[in-house]
Amino acid sequence: MREIHTAVVTFEGESPYSQSKFVQVEKKRGEKHDEYEKRTWMNRMELDDDDEVVLSPMAVKRALEDAAKFSGMTIPGKGKSTYTKRFLAGVMVTKPVKLGAKKDDIVGEWFHVPSDGVRGGGKRVMKCFPMVKDWGGTVEITVLDEAITEDVMKEFCEIAARFIGFGRFRPQNGGFYGRFKITDFKWD
Repeated sequence: MREIHTAVVTFEGESPYSQSKFVQVEKKRGEKHDEYEKRTWMNRMELDDDDEVVLSPMAVKRALEDAAKFSGMTIPGKGKSTYTKRFLAGVMVTKPVKLGAKKDDIVGEWFHVPSDGVRGGGKRVMKCFPMVKDWGGTVEITVLDEAITEDVMKEFCEIAARFIGFGRFRPQNGGFYGRFKITDFKWD
């Protein structure tokens, strides 16, 4: 029987964190774009029932998958096979991560951005994105694949912290928001 491990990783933000979740709020009749934006921008942030900012489980999982892909590190004894597929199928994050920031800690940042969201797009509009300056949390990562050892998981968490990040304008996309540092790592 395969052994299942759990990595409990505590981290602290090193740069602001911003989300850009799709807003699914209907526009009021006769409402102008700027009025709609002022009314709904906060909906771009993921909040739990207690109005605390959370990071979705899939954001953490994808950051780890992207870190594995970014590193290109090969699995010892497996030729040129990398860890990318192992992190895709062999890692689970099932609970949102509370980031220690409340709805009241969120400020809006206004930017003139392409209306279709595509970089270099022609038509531009003003949009407001939520941002948190101080954030951090603890995530529990279930490791199902025995090729992913404690050292490998620790390495990819560090790569995710430095080169991938979380949220809008993260390093993976050429930005500098969403960077973090690992403050504690436990492996069972």
